[in-house]
Amino acid sequence: MSQDMRRKSLVVGVAAASLLVGAIAGFFAAHRVMNDMPGMISSGEMKGHEKGHEMEGMSMKGMSREGAKPSRDMESRPGMSEVPSGTVVVPAVARQLIGVRSVPAAHATLEEEIRTVGTVGYDERGFTQVTLRTSGWVREVFVDSIGRPVRKGEPLFTVYSPDLLVAQEEYLLAVKMQAHLAASPLDDAKANADALVASARERLRLWDVTDAQIAALERRGQADPVLTVYAPSSGIVMKREALPGKYVAPGTILYELADLSTVWISAEMYESELAAVKVGQPATVTVAAYPGETFRGKVAYVYPTLNTETRTARVRLELPNPGLKLKPGMYGNVIVQTKAVTTLVVPKEAVLDTGLRQLVFLDRGEGRYEPIAVTLGRRSRQLVEVLEGLKAGDRVVTSANFLLDAESKLASAGSMQAMMGQIGMADWQMRGAYEGKMEGMDMGDMKGMPMGDMKGMEGMKGMGSAPAIVVAETRQAGSVSLSLSTAPEKPKAGEVLLRLKVTDQAGQPVTNAQVFFVYTMPMPGMTDSKVTASYTKDGWYEGKVLFGMGGTWVVTATATIPGQPPIVEQFQFLVAGSGM
Repeated sequence: MSQDMRRKSLVVGVAAASLLVGAIAGFFAAHRVMNDMPGMISSGEMKGHEKGHEMEGMSMKGMSREGAKPSRDMESRPGMSEVPSGTVVVPAVARQLIGVRSVPAAHATLEEEIRTVGTVGYDERGFTQVTLRTSGWVREVFVDSIGRPVRKGEPLFTVYSPDLLVAQEEYLLAVKMQAHLAASPLDDAKANADALVASARERLRLWDVTDAQIAALERRGQADPVLTVYAPSSGIVMKREALPGKYVAPGTILYELADLSTVWISAEMYESELAAVKVGQPATVTVAAYPGETFRGKVAYVYPTLNTETRTARVRLELPNPGLKLKPGMYGNVIVQTKAVTTLVVPKEAVLDTGLRQLVFLDRGEGRYEPIAVTLGRRSRQLVEVLEGLKAGDRVVTSANFLLDAESKLASAGSMQAMMGQIGMADWQMRGAYEGKMEGMDMGDMKGMPMGDMKGMEGMKGMGSAPAIVVAETRQAGSVSLSLSTAPEKPKAGEVLLRLKVTDQAGQPVTNAQVFFVYTMPMPGMTDSKVTASYTKDGWYEGKVLFGMGGTWVVTATATIPGQPPIVEQFQFLVAGSGM
């Protein structure tokens, strides 16, 4: 029995020694791991940080003590490096699959095109009205329909006028007296007879009796009670009031004739485009009646006044009209070619227009693409002028821009989400980019953390809890009224219905507008989002948006009414946090 006891004691001793060695090894291994973890500090480093400085030595998961420059550990984390916000890195295989192409920005000759719409009208210089200078009655009408073409000198109608009849008889008497006194030895008598004939002839001419009609009157030797009125110019009959038996007074308009061999087109151009429009610039016009056919003309006149309601100025184009194809009242698409200039340009395909700003993706090489805000100038069919944001030689993406833009927004949202998790704001949610929980974040780590630890974060614009308030605001933009509201009335973080009511000056609802909302939060890393509103009834347009968090949000509403320039109004209000 003593031998068995010794064996058991030996086994127990070996087991105890093994456990002790394992515990010691585990302690040193754990201590080594703790020292290797980024942001962790030893207990000895906590000395000297008492009396209100306990938190200074603690690294908040990679945040440096100064809070101004990211630590190496932060640079290794997604979204927390010094790479500019929104930068996208695309592997070579993915670039080939989505077809990313880029071209350099370069100086080139730019011919700006100003596009607008115009209305065809007649040339006012070839417009004629036919009237009578004496009273009378219309007897016979030869041109009896509107729209009929007439030639200069073509008979229009006949008229009986007692005044014209008396004037003809007086002229015939003067001619006879002149013939009797032709052999008179009295020079004064012959001169008086000649003056009387000249006066009677001039009276007939002032009443629109032609020289041919006066000569025919002399040959007949008898007054004609009915006088024929001829067309004073060639053109198309635009108006006809001459009817058989109608009594007309002096000045009554019986016909209106318009020469349509040359037409005018009146176009409206925005105030910002007027500086580039000059008299004599070439212009092209297309109309729906003749698809594929282009009519060419030039800018004839820029009117000196501005329409205060539409903020546009009227520009007149002059075009030849062979075959009278262009008819007054037609609508036409107008393109005016402005003076060519040499400037820095990029292809139009390179520019993404968010409604509030214009972006291009700069090719940084090695598959890195960075969104850059640019300021644009004049445009042509294929090119657009870049005033600010780029320099010659910068490569910009011309294809797959929308895919890069979507990835950039996700990257920006992911960076903000990661940053919020790093600094201990796990109770906030970044919605719109990721709907799930933030991976790798232990919500339990925040238990017991006092709110005092958030000192210094109160001033971050757009962040924090916001009180629930009612959103209802009305703006007057010229003759149009815009009223913005939300559903629910007190918006909270999450899905919110934006409602915009558009009414005219008389308070009537506008039903044919195009409305869209661009919304963003004025804080670093937040990008613009856009939603198109749909018309419901009574002038209301609605669009559903997603507010990712509570705080200050800026909503820009754009309403475009046919025939008017776009109306842009910006609204700013507070959104309550989730669960408030």
